[in-house]
Amino acid sequence: MTIEIGVARADDGDAVGEIHAAGWVVYEPFFEPSYYEKAVAHRRGKWHEVLAEGSETVLLARIEERPLAFSYYGPSADRAFAAEIHGFYGHPDGWGSGIAAALMAATLSRMERDGFGSVHLWTFRDTPRSRRFYVKTGFVESGENRRYDFGEGGLIDQVEYVRRVP
Repeated sequence: MTIEIGVARADDGDAVGEIHAAGWVVYEPFFEPSYYEKAVAHRRGKWHEVLAEGSETVLLARIEERPLAFSYYGPSADRAFAAEIHGFYGHPDGWGSGIAAALMAATLSRMERDGFGSVHLWTFRDTPRSRRFYVKTGFVESGENRRYDFGEGGLIDQVEYVRRVP
């Protein structure tokens, strides 16, 4: 099995959107069905514009040339010399393959190259799979929690994870 990881290009918008939409299946229980459907459609379609802007770094991971995971990060809005992972998603077809761990290692390496000393991210409190993954890849809970509104009016409990780079 060959895993390839590189910076996503503007023409990768459909692939990144499909991964994002498929990976959002873990969040379905947190939202009303009508909002969830709109949110998935938005995630499927937004990536051409995001990638064309190029203001954040998006890494795309493939197994045997099939795109199955991506990370999306940029400078932290509130911490000097820190990066923030805005999104880290895998297509369910890639779960358990090792692609996520390889992508996280590549993401951290790229952050180090970009001059970041630390990284933080937010994840849903009630998603044990993602929380185990972040711990497995060296993140620790910061002790910070927040209630985040994804736009549907409900607040989702999130926890913050941090780590040094690399």
